[in-house]
Amino acid sequence: MVDRIVVAGGGFAGLWAAAAAARARDLAGRSAETLDIVLVDPSAFHTIRVRCYEADLAPVRIPLASLLDPIGVRHAPAEVVGIDPAGRTVTLSGSPTPLPYGQLVLATGSALAPPPVPLRGPTFDVDTFAGGERLHAHLLALGAGAATGSARTAVVVGGGSVGIEIACELPGRLQALFPGAGAIRVVLIDRGEAGSWMGQGAPRVREALAACGVEILSHTPVASIDPDGVTLGDGSRIVASTVVLATGMRASPIAATLGVPCDRQGRLSVDRFLAVEGLAAVHAAGDCASALADDAGHRTLMSCQHARPMGRIAGHNAACDLLGRPDERVAFSAPDYVTVLDLGPQGALYTSGWDRDTIVATGDKAKGVKRTINGSRIYPPDPPTREAMFAAAAPIIQARPAAASGTA
Repeated sequence: MVDRIVVAGGGFAGLWAAAAAARARDLAGRSAETLDIVLVDPSAFHTIRVRCYEADLAPVRIPLASLLDPIGVRHAPAEVVGIDPAGRTVTLSGSPTPLPYGQLVLATGSALAPPPVPLRGPTFDVDTFAGGERLHAHLLALGAGAATGSARTAVVVGGGSVGIEIACELPGRLQALFPGAGAIRVVLIDRGEAGSWMGQGAPRVREALAACGVEILSHTPVASIDPDGVTLGDGSRIVASTVVLATGMRASPIAATLGVPCDRQGRLSVDRFLAVEGLAAVHAAGDCASALADDAGHRTLMSCQHARPMGRIAGHNAACDLLGRPDERVAFSAPDYVTVLDLGPQGALYTSGWDRDTIVATGDKAKGVKRTINGSRIYPPDPPTREAMFAAAAPIIQARPAAASGTA
């Protein structure tokens, strides 16, 4: 067996998988020279992806070297383009020689799932740092031109969390570009009932959107997108220079190449230790994995709330398997779920429960929680010393409450 752990992906799951593996290596008395840990990611940065809808992207990226060097993890600036589970090797972009592994942690995340309609014109997204930068540059270019009705109109397609958060931000961003030039128009289009997924908080979401000046088109399909705007399912048109797609996510396509079943979002099924079911020496975490979160049958969601603890446990367990310490593995559990939705100048909405059935806070109070989460809680330690990184990488063990009577 090769004494190497390969972690594919440098996002929330991948970073913490690598750090947790390094921590377990350290506790076992092994060194980087005797147990190699490699994080493979084409970017030189760890990106706080959930902030890419914000106007100021300066705080969104952290150099991977500053996080990995102190804990003895190598960074391979490449993409995993092939995996041979039988031979236990990965193929990296730009390299003809496969990289052998003793354990693999797949944490390649997800990407925007575009709508199944003709896209004949430019669209934008805030799914990645590059997407957020491109939208920002586009808006600045609009502001430098004529303040036409089209330039002052933006359409957001998709009413999930990302769609709602960017829709609440856009009126202010457009107003700053075109002060006194006429009405700003932002339209949020949702195939379902906008905000309904927020449970008890749905009315508050719709009120906040309206207060921000966002028009809501619920139960409205999009037929096509072209350079001049959006055509709706009924044939009507919205003329707009800016169309932002927030149409959901799909797991990295590399997951579907492993020869085991994936769910409808392209995610791999993993067991309680986050090992990929049906494969040896492969764990998965984050958006490319689907794990049971509790004994009531809830499964993990594509969110940093789950990606970070999944990464810590997958990396720890991969190291335990490679080190021959299976009794030290930790089972994953995430029985509690909260949602904190940014509503721009209307504050935020904080709910608890898988069905978001309890409103914890609204307005400025909830906004304070959101700022704490996005601004510090999901960040690596600062400074990222060896001791601080290992402390943050410790797997969190949460007991699973028994399933309620009659719950599937």
